Amino acid sequence: MTVNPRGAYAPLLVSAAVVGIAAPFLHAPASWMLLWVCLLLPLLGLVARWSPVRSGTVAGTLGVAAVALWPVPLVWETGSWLEACGAAAFWAMPALGAALAGGYLRRQAGRLRRAVRDARRDQQLELARDLHDFVAHDVSAIVVRAQAARFVAAGDPGQAVLALERIEAAGLSALASMDRTVHALQEAADRPLAPVPGLAQLPGLVERFEGGALDADPAVAGELSREADTTAYRVAVEALTNVRRHAPGAAEVRVSVRRAGADIELSVANSAPARGAGGLLGLGRRRRGGTGLAGLRGRVEAAGGTLRAGASADGGWLVSAVFPAAPAPQG
Repeated sequence: MTVNPRGAYAPLLVSAAVVGIAAPFLHAPASWMLLWVCLLLPLLGLVARWSPVRSGTVAGTLGVAAVALWPVPLVWETGSWLEACGAAAFWAMPALGAALAGGYLRRQAGRLRRAVRDARRDQQLELARDLHDFVAHDVSAIVVRAQAARFVAAGDPGQAVLALERIEAAGLSALASMDRTVHALQEAADRPLAPVPGLAQLPGLVERFEGGALDADPAVAGELSREADTTAYRVAVEALTNVRRHAPGAAEVRVSVRRAGADIELSVANSAPARGAGGLLGLGRRRRGGTGLAGLRGRVEAAGGTLRAGASADGGWLVSAVFPAAPAPQG
């Protein structure tokens, strides 16, 4: 059984304070009382630092009183009540100082614990967003392609095999995203974490999306900052995922990365779905949970960009994220 010595600080201080208050009236030698005070002051600090608030307050009050009152009987015999009060006030200062020092350390430790707790909560939210943004895209692709393979398996086995190959690729991509999340949790790992994907992986993302077309200038994409590059890829993943969920019958899905004045724009546009699914319009009405494009808006704005989503003229849906170009390196 583990014994916590910190739990004994408050009872020990109470006992020492009671003995100290009674000792002067029992004519204890002044040298012993000074030694007792020197031992009581560190104990006051320990109680203020470690003891529970209720028991620590009671013990601390008795400790401060014992340190302040020990010279009163000695001064009272040869002096006036004013001198006794002055002596008590003088000795109260180091007692209060010890208690305040312990309280300050207690407060700093509490602030550190809250900072660690907040950091862990932010990390958990970040990991949850990562799982949604990347894994959900690949899992939704697996579901759609598995449904397609089931319908064409009897009549066109070749298409079923192709669908199974794409399911395998999507599964491997989902596993890679989960590996990145697991690595991020391994704070003590010595190996470097896998890099977060950016627009360099956009061609592969669009290629795995049936009916998707990419119109991107690699040189333009290379002008984004690292944060904007990663966020733009997240926007593309989320937009394509919602096309698959809410507009599976869209005849055309086009992903573009182009210059927009001094900025760089990533856009994902789908045509009107054949079955009237409403494009990405269902994002706000039919989805429950997840971060969605609404969650990505904060990321885009944090990277200095803007995000908009709305119906297009042809009845489809358009998602557009505009980011400032990163400053060119000097020299």
